Amino acid sequence: MELKDIRADVVHDVVGTFCPIPISETARVMKGMSIGQVLELIADDPGVVEDIPAWCKATGQEFLGLYEEEGEYHLFVKKVKEL
Repeated sequence: MELKDIRADVVHDVVGTFCPIPISETARVMKGMSIGQVLELIADDPGVVEDIPAWCKATGQEFLGLYEEEGEYHLFVKKVKEL
């Protein structure tokens, strides 16, 4: 399955924001999600390419991958444990 085919449970757009906002927004949104749900984060800050996978590793969440389209990054994170 391709990343573009993933049906996220929650889509959160942080376009126009820069570090640390995409990370803090990811944490805030995921706190309200259930285990097993998938978040699609849409951002245009290139820092998310490294920051979101690092955040996932630090918090024990599953980073499913990302793709870039028209200058926006679409990152997919699966909640696997409570924050």
